[in-house]
Amino acid sequence: MKRHLCLLGDANSVHLRRWAHEMQSRGWRVSVVTARPQPMDDVEQRVLPPVARPTDWLWRVGAARRHVQDLAPDIVHAHYVTSYGFLAARCGRHPLVMTAWGSDLLVTPRRSALLSWLTGWTLRRADLVTGDSQDLVEAIDAYLPRRPAVRIHWGADTARFHPVPWAPKPGFGIASLRAWDDNYRIHLIVAALGRLLQAAPEAPAHLHLLGGGPREAELRAQVRALGLQDQVTFHGRVGDAEMQAVLAQCKVSVSVPLSDATSVAMLESMACGLPVLASDLPANREWLGDNESLWVPAAGSDTDAAAALAAALLALWQDDARAHRLGERNLARIQHDGRRDAQMDAMAALYKRLLVEAGREGRKSRAGGGTAGRAGR
Repeated sequence: MKRHLCLLGDANSVHLRRWAHEMQSRGWRVSVVTARPQPMDDVEQRVLPPVARPTDWLWRVGAARRHVQDLAPDIVHAHYVTSYGFLAARCGRHPLVMTAWGSDLLVTPRRSALLSWLTGWTLRRADLVTGDSQDLVEAIDAYLPRRPAVRIHWGADTARFHPVPWAPKPGFGIASLRAWDDNYRIHLIVAALGRLLQAAPEAPAHLHLLGGGPREAELRAQVRALGLQDQVTFHGRVGDAEMQAVLAQCKVSVSVPLSDATSVAMLESMACGLPVLASDLPANREWLGDNESLWVPAAGSDTDAAAALAAALLALWQDDARAHRLGERNLARIQHDGRRDAQMDAMAALYKRLLVEAGREGRKSRAGGGTAGRAGR
C-alpha cells in the first residue's frame, strides 16, 4: 500500500502542485488540505473556508483538524509556516514537516512580538523544518526547532527548462517571471526599460512580463505613460511550456523583489542558460555569486533601483559575449546544484527517515507501557 502524504498549502500555487506531483511520481499517495483550491490530477483535496484576512487562519483550526483526522495520512507537510504551518501544528499529528517559503520567516514574524512568539511555537511543533536558502535556514534555527533545519529547494525541471542556441536569438529580449504584486517591483523593470531606451534608442529591447497579479492595471498604465506599448508584452500566468518558449526568445532574466528566498523562477532562467539581474539579497547571492554588476538594490529609492537595473541591462546588451558567459556559468550551477529531481529525491528520503523514526518511537512507547506514540502529542 502506498504511503500517504497530506500537504497543507495553497493548491492554486504552482509550487505546491509541483511538489504534489513530484511525490506522486515517487510512489506516494498525496492529498491536499487548502483554503485556495485548484483542481489537481489524482490528488484528493479537502477545502477549508476562504481566508480573507490573516486572523482568519485562527478560525480554520477546527476544519483543518477534522480533514487531517479523516484523511489519516502517514505524514503531514505544511507549506508556509505562519498560515498552514500553524494549522498543522494545531492538528497534533506526527510526523509533521513544515516548509518555510520566505516571507513567512523573513518578514511576517518581525511585525510584532506576538507574531514572532507564535512563529516559534509553530516551528517547535514540527519534526522537521525545511527552507530553500541559507538565510532562511538560519532564520528557522534561530527559533530552536526540534532539530536543525534542512535546506531543500524546489529546483528547476531541467528536462523542461534548458538552453537554446544563443546566436539565433533576435533582438534583446528581457524576461520577468515574477508575480505582478508589490513585493516583486515589476514597475521598476518597466521604468528601467524606459531608461534603457532613452540611453540607447537603437537597442532592440523587448520586455516579456509573465506571472500575472493584482497590479496589472497599474502596470499597463505605466507602459502607456512611458510609450512602451510596442516594447512590452503582457503574457500573464502561463504553463511551463509557454514559459520555456518565452525564455528561449530572451537574452536576460530579471528578478528584483524586496524580499525573497531561493526563487524558482530564477533557477528556471538559469537552467535556460540566461544571465540573471536580481535584487541584492542573500539568497540571490548564493546562486549568482558576488558580481556587483548583476545586483539591483533591495532597499532605497525606486529611482536608484531603476537606474541601477537600466545600467546593468545596457551593459549586457552592449557585451553579448559577457552575457553568454554569465549564462553558461548559471547553467553549470543548476546542473550541479539546482536540479529538481535531485531535491525531490532528497525530500522523499527525509520522509522515509521520519517514518522509520516514528515507528521506532512507537515501539519504544509500547515496550515501556506507554499508550501514545508521536501521533498523540
